[in-house]
This record gives sequence, structure tokens and C-alpha cells, in this order.
Amino acid sequence: MGDTAFRRELGQQLRVDSIRVSTKAGSGHPTSSMSAADLMAVLLDGHLRLDFDRPDDPRNDHLIFSKGHASPLYYSMLKAAGAIDEDELLTYRRLGSRLEGHPTPRIPPTDVATGSLGQGLPIGVGIALAGKCLDRLPYRVWVLCGDSEMAEGSIWEAFEHAAHYELGNLTAIVDVNRLGQTTETMLGWNVDAYAARARAFGWHAITLDGHDLDAVEAALAEAETAGRPTVLFAKTRKGKGVKSVEDQPGKHGKPVDDADAAIAELGGPRDLAVSVAKPDTSVSTIDQSPGEPRLPSWNIGDKVATRRAYGEVLTALGEARPDVVALDGEVSNSTNSELFAQAHPDRYFEMYIAEQQLIAAAVGLQARGWTPFASTFAAFFSRAYDFVRMAAISRANLRLSGSHAGVSIGADGPSQMALEDLAAFRAVHGSTVLHPSDANQTARLVAAMADRDGISYLRTLRGKTTVRTGTDEDVRIGGSRTLRRSGQDDVTLVACGVTVGEAEEAAGRLAAEGIAARVLDCYSIKPIDAAALHEAARDTGILVTVEDHWPEGGLGDAVLEALAEFPDAVRVRKLAVREMPGSGSPEELLTAAGLDAGHIVDAVHDLTGTRKRNPYGETPNEERAIIRGEQGTSVGDPHDDTDPQSG
Repeated sequence: MGDTAFRRELGQQLRVDSIRVSTKAGSGHPTSSMSAADLMAVLLDGHLRLDFDRPDDPRNDHLIFSKGHASPLYYSMLKAAGAIDEDELLTYRRLGSRLEGHPTPRIPPTDVATGSLGQGLPIGVGIALAGKCLDRLPYRVWVLCGDSEMAEGSIWEAFEHAAHYELGNLTAIVDVNRLGQTTETMLGWNVDAYAARARAFGWHAITLDGHDLDAVEAALAEAETAGRPTVLFAKTRKGKGVKSVEDQPGKHGKPVDDADAAIAELGGPRDLAVSVAKPDTSVSTIDQSPGEPRLPSWNIGDKVATRRAYGEVLTALGEARPDVVALDGEVSNSTNSELFAQAHPDRYFEMYIAEQQLIAAAVGLQARGWTPFASTFAAFFSRAYDFVRMAAISRANLRLSGSHAGVSIGADGPSQMALEDLAAFRAVHGSTVLHPSDANQTARLVAAMADRDGISYLRTLRGKTTVRTGTDEDVRIGGSRTLRRSGQDDVTLVACGVTVGEAEEAAGRLAAEGIAARVLDCYSIKPIDAAALHEAARDTGILVTVEDHWPEGGLGDAVLEALAEFPDAVRVRKLAVREMPGSGSPEELLTAAGLDAGHIVDAVHDLTGTRKRNPYGETPNEERAIIRGEQGTSVGDPHDDTDPQSG
């Protein structure tokens, strides 16, 4: 047990430094930092075991500020621990500083970015899972939460999963300071009500006065020996120690009005240093050295669902690479991650119907150096999109597989169809977006994802598709595959996934009419094969994109983006899902959406001036014309009858 007087002074120093940095920056959250200062002073001086000189040591404890807006407190702790100096502390929120407005991994030992509330505890579950089930190391995971984020559903997903997996190495410290940004929280200071809820989930819950240092010490010590996940609900006062802001509404997210007076009221600046306990380095770590996987392969002409290929390839990766782990949202028999679960049960984690926790756990696992693959229906990743967005800010390396995408899933209807997933994942910073059309492509791309930095997303199909790609072909992220071409191509059909087969059939019909169509399988949508698209645009001047996706943000827009700097005129027609679909067979729905071979042929007729009446009716899709000239670039009106190439 540390010295109570020292800890009291350390808490005051953390408050003073929180005021100093936010005042100098002209912004920040000092009052939210001040309420938790005593809690963190005791944690830092006696319970946290972390070698700040070796932040990557796998035996270190982990500290996550789920209430990331209390970053002044976090950085003040780093200064007290000797991880940063006074000069760097005062760069808070400046351009180029590692001390951003909310913590990110730019500043060690920060594992993940926080600031979107409700995410730190779910990620802590992932790190605690790694510690208990994979690393098998005695480190602890400490998560500082705010009481306002107790309203987030993701917090309770974390409570449920931590109890289910009996994560005794996880402790949540909830700073119950009563005041949110604009009003009092729903429970205010009713820590007993919070505790009752946590106990109902199976946690060990402790209520305490968060400014009573002896009570904090006793609670943290109790958490370390409870043998199950523990939460401290600590009653605190926002802005503690400064009368003008203490427990006052309207003081959130802004510097104190009179910093000098506030610092004087707290007893003035201090320069205390904490000798933070180091982890036990005698504990051995696990060797994750990967071997060379033997990927499954399929014969040309086989009919295999790409979701099945995903499961088989993931299982093969798991055989060769002990670092590969898998998670699923309780649809593993559909995504086929169950194959991995059956082969490697010690490295498979069921996240049930809790997609936010699914992504958060994967983020936590990768923070510990594991290589997670997380899967569910593509549509359901939308529920966890903010976790994906924040994972990119965390510089996390995730591999996500979304199955059952597009109208081609058939009768389940639009709630299951994921018609926006390609757009959503393309918008994520530094992401990779893949949509293979057959099993052999899937095998190569899944293997490549394992070593890919950033957020990688693989869209797989419910139905079986014909294997067209040979095992000796060059399939790579950023590549494409040309199914047919000639020296006199009139048009290029650009497709991905299920529409590749429709494009190939359309090209065959067109060939019978004397129209030569190049067929390009853009299985890599981001990065897209711009060189192949430029060549096609140069050779044919007309491109038709075909995607089982809404028209916004998917394959068609990726093609248009790739052609934005193309110097010559090129006409692009986007065939995509434009009306809200219903139930039906895959074939019926593809036809209704205008994505079948007949509609592709009709679009080519229209673009090449050889229009024939489509027996399926008018195409619901629009034309995009890119017009180039010395005066710049514009997009032609699809309803304009003038020929955009004649201008």
C-alpha cells in the first residue's frame, strides 16, 4: 500500500496539470479529469504494473481511458510516470503533437484510440480475453469509464461478455461524477443502482467514495483478488477541488475561467514523480511465429460459395499460423467460420448477437499482437460502424468478412441484404475492400488479408458461384482479372462478385451479335486496378459497371474515381440496385434490379447505338458520361440526348 499523503498530493498534481494543459491549449476537459484524479493517483501508485520504458512488453498491464475526453488527466499521469516531460505535456492539442485531444496509439503505451464513448470497456474485454485465453499472462486490464457512457448499449454488451468469459483480469472504474455535457445523468449519484445492474450481469461490484483514498485503495486491492470481472462505481465530484467549477453544470469541455486562481486553490503546481511498478518479467511469453499455409484450391468449373471458401481458407491459415484467431456474431454456420472453430476451438471466440462487441474484441485482440478475423452477415456490420471508424483511428489491423450480401441472397429480403457495405468500408481511412467472384480468388485474398495493415473487408456470397480463376493466376490486393478480351473490343463490362457471371454471359450474347465486350472482374474494389481500367477506357471508350449494391459508393463510384484523371473521353454506365428490393429468388431479384445478363446487353445496345428492346423491360439504371476537355472535367446529364463524345 502506498503512502496516503503522497497519493493525495499526486491527485492534486494531476488536477493542476489537467488545468494547466487545457488552459494553454484553450480547450479540453479539465473538470472531467479532476473528478477521476484521486482514482487514477491510487491506481498509478501501487496497482498498475507497466514498464513505461518498454511499453511493448507483453506482460504489461493495460490502461484504457474509455472516457477519452479526460485526456488531460491521462497525459498528466504519463508525465508523473516519466513517460513524457513537461515540454511535451504543454504541446497538448497542438498540430503535430502526440498528445491529441483524445488519446491515440501515437503516444505509448496507449493501446487504442478513445473518445467515442462506450468503446473502451468493450475493447478492454478483447484485451482481457487475449490475456486469459491466448497470452496466458497475468496482466490486468484497467478501464476508466465515465458515468454518462453507462447509457451506451455497447457498455452492457461488454458487461455480458466479460461475465460469460469469466474475465477476472478486467476491472472497470466508473467515475460517477453525476454531470454529463448538458444535464445530469439518468442515475445521478445512485451508485447502488449501477451496482445492482452490474451484479445482475455477473460482475463483482463495489461502491465507494472516489475521493476517499483509503477506500479507493481497498477497492482496487479487492478487484485484484475477486476472481471475476470487477467494477468500481466511485461517487465523485466533477471539477473537484475548485469551488467555481466543482459539481457545477455548464462547466463541461472548457478550460476553467481563472486558471491561476484554480491552481492556487489546489495548492499550486507540484513536480511529483511516481515509480510505477513493473510487471513480472520472469513469466514466459508465447511464440506466435507463423508457418507457410497450405491453402485449399478448387478446380475450374467447380461451384462453391465464397463464404465456404472463406471458412476453409481461414482454417488452413489457423493450422499454419498460431497468431490467427477468429470471432463471429453467432452466425458461424452461415459465414463458415465454424470450420475454424471446430479445428481451433482455443482460438475461436463467440461474440453472439453483439456486433459492437465483435469488432471491439477484435480490436483488443490485435492490440495484443494477434491476427483476428471477424465475421457476420455483411448487413450487421453497419451496427458496429463507429467501432470500425474508431479502429482506423487506433491504427488497428482488422480482417472482417461479411457474408450474405446483395439482392442475390434471395428470399430473406432487404433487411439482410447489405447493399451499402462496399461504400461504408471504402469510406474508412486506409481500408481495403475485396469482393471475390469465386473460391480460388477468395483463398488468395484471405491469405493476403492476414498480413495487411489497416481495416480489410471481404464480401462473400451466400450462393455458389462457378470457379473461373486458376490456381496459378496472379490474384492480389489491387489486382483484377480479365475474363475475355480481343483486339477490337467495343465495350468493357466491369463486375465483381455475383455479377461477374452475368457479365460473362452478357459478353457471350453480345459476341453472337458481333459486339466485342471485354469483361473485367474487379475483385479488389479498394485499391482498384486503375491501370486495367485505364487500359479498358483507352481501348473501348465505354464501360458498364455492374454491382449488387446501391449505386452510391460501390464499384461504379470506385471506377469513376479511378478514371477521374483519365485524359480522354469515356462513357460509364452504372448498373446497380436502385429500388428497394423485396423477397424473391436470386435470379428474380437480380433481374428486377437490372443486373442480369439481359439488362447488361440492353445497356450495351443503348451505349453503342445498337439498341434492341429488352424483353425484361426498361433498365432502371442510369448512364454517367465523363467528358474531358481543355476547360476541365464534368459529368454529363444522363437524361441529355446529346452525345457526350461529340462535344
